[in-house]
Amino acid sequence: MSIVQALLLGLLGGIGIWDSRVGGIWMIDRPLVLGPLVGLILGDFTTGIIVGGSLELIMMGVVGIGSATPPDTVSGAILATAFAIVSKLDVSAAVALALPIASLGQVVGILVRTANGFFVHMADKAAEEADFGGIDRALWGGAFLFFIAYFLLVFLGAYLGSSVISAFVKMIPKFVTNGLNAASGMLPALGIAILMQLLFDKKNAAFFFIGWALTALLSVNTVGTAVIGAAIAYTIYQYTISNRKNNVAVEVETDELSDDLGGEL
Repeated sequence: MSIVQALLLGLLGGIGIWDSRVGGIWMIDRPLVLGPLVGLILGDFTTGIIVGGSLELIMMGVVGIGSATPPDTVSGAILATAFAIVSKLDVSAAVALALPIASLGQVVGILVRTANGFFVHMADKAAEEADFGGIDRALWGGAFLFFIAYFLLVFLGAYLGSSVISAFVKMIPKFVTNGLNAASGMLPALGIAILMQLLFDKKNAAFFFIGWALTALLSVNTVGTAVIGAAIAYTIYQYTISNRKNNVAVEVETDELSDDLGGEL
């Protein structure tokens, strides 16, 4: 990998970590987006799409709740896709590599958040003095710290790690590779399970089983299942709106009847 490509990947890492911190949420930090962009930079768009899509299945349930710092999807997706392209890794092996890389990014994220405490105090002091420029500088200082940290992580990992990873992969015994392939086959299910843990409840359990029956028993493809799901959702929405209007009409009629009876009395 050339130094220019490594620099571009580093910039992509910085932009990805800025996605929800500076420019709003554009979903640039998702593996589904980062994978193809890495593929464009390294000249293998197809592999970028495949690896990015596979990683999205795993990391779609990764979310930071409260003060928890989740594994970093940005560095994990970029470096795993880069290693898959440069080192000609199997997609399953690349997916398995993404998790330890994301864990390393998680550690970097904790360190950056700790260091950002300096800018928090800086912003507090500026606010007490009504120094709006100082508040602005403090906010940008924290954002740039994130950018620099993940730029360096991705740049150094891409530039120095590709050959090392390639040699390491060649040294891996066959039974270890087979184990990684088997484990990575379960990882998409793990990602979906994490997401389901957040979303699944008694109210929508029936729809989950309807979707499973359509795909597993009736062999309906993903597009067909999505169309059926959208039709069901639209029907429920229309009935909900209709019932709400009927209830409002009944309440209005009841109020009018009460007024009439009150007037007669």
